[in-house]
Amino acid sequence: MKFKPLRHLILSSLLVLPLAGHAAERLNMLCAADNDWCELMRNSFEKESRVEVSMVRKSAGEIYAQLRAEANNPKTDIWWAGTGDPHLQASAEGLTEMYKSPMLAKLHPWAQKQAEISGYRTVGIYAGLLGIGYNPEVLKRKGVMAPKCWKDLLNPAYKGEVQLPNPNSSGTAYNMIATLVQLQGENEAFDFMKKLNDNVSQYTKSGSAPAKAAGRGETGIGVTFQHDLLKETLAGFPVEVISPCEGTGYEVGSMSIVKGAKNMESAKRFYEFALRADVQSLAAKANALQVPANKEASIPPRAPRLESVKTINYDSAKYGSNETRRRLLKRWDDEIFSLPR
Repeated sequence: MKFKPLRHLILSSLLVLPLAGHAAERLNMLCAADNDWCELMRNSFEKESRVEVSMVRKSAGEIYAQLRAEANNPKTDIWWAGTGDPHLQASAEGLTEMYKSPMLAKLHPWAQKQAEISGYRTVGIYAGLLGIGYNPEVLKRKGVMAPKCWKDLLNPAYKGEVQLPNPNSSGTAYNMIATLVQLQGENEAFDFMKKLNDNVSQYTKSGSAPAKAAGRGETGIGVTFQHDLLKETLAGFPVEVISPCEGTGYEVGSMSIVKGAKNMESAKRFYEFALRADVQSLAAKANALQVPANKEASIPPRAPRLESVKTINYDSAKYGSNETRRRLLKRWDDEIFSLPR
């Protein structure tokens, strides 16, 4: 029997051991954009970085609830997209990591402000306008005029033809409540929503669901973000989009690194990746029509612009606070969701 020299065996061991002990880089990501965009971001980052990404798509409100439940043992590294209010609420509870990106100066002021308000525990990545969408074929069959304003949604002819998202799971819906409160006053807004409940067929789990339902003729009217409504038109569905005449609110979609993330370096790599102009310009490939935060990113031609419509001065600091959110959600549950439909 022939034995290998001892020196050869030692060198072989030194070469093999680091390889055997080396673990592939990973990233656990929760995404609150439409699934097409979530997958595009995951695949693009994986291809460039060689980091293995595990991605789950959920509504922003669901992600916020999950981070709270997992606070003592985080299973997520980064939360990408979704309305900014729950990101701010998570930051206020210390659920997200303070991280000041060197790319902040390249972002629009509204994206930088989101970071400043949170103590740099979140950052704006896109902006989107709240709107009303309707299916003209459905309304024509019912013989009713299309809405132009928030107040028009109370028209009794729309009974059973309005879909809204549920604010307990949807950041879009909470943005709508906050918008109505800032437009009308709190008591007046809740009186409005009580009357509107008579026309609501369903409070959906997802913020974009009313847009899909309107596009497919399952409902006449859906209230959600305009980019979600316009995405249905790109798919060939008959949806008309309006900005309510009284004025409307908007979201600053955000991104946050989870406090205690187990893959912190991978999370920071994705964070910087997601703020780049070339990466934000990829959104059009997924028919995502939000306005990107990076000032050098290309804006999809059909993306609704904040400067083009009448908007409210949305108070992100107040309506992104835990105290305000919990109070408004409890009041909505007690006074609106409990009503018969």
